[in-house]
Amino acid sequence: MKDFELWLEFEAVDPGNWSIENEFCNILVKMKDGREYGINVWTYDFLKTAIDYDKTYGDNLNGLYQIPADLFVKELTRDCIEKTIQNLLDIDNNLEKVLNPSIISKTEI
Repeated sequence: MKDFELWLEFEAVDPGNWSIENEFCNILVKMKDGREYGINVWTYDFLKTAIDYDKTYGDNLNGLYQIPADLFVKELTRDCIEKTIQNLLDIDNNLEKVLNPSIISKTEI
């Protein structure tokens, strides 16, 4: 049994109409001890899409820079994200220590 539950935006909002390999989404990680983490996730391919968008529309100095997501993954699937979160928790049970500190859990605010 996992020590966390996941809410995945791509499952809850318009499921079936998301690109698995070229998209971004928000996820919520609910830990059994009550901590909750909101994480912005991008696929590797979406980084290039974001840069191309900025070049086209002039944002971020025409794609000169990007403000990154909290987490990059190969694909937006439950399997990929569950394995990723479990691996990160195996590294450190406090996700804010292995990811961007801005994802700090609601119980610590």
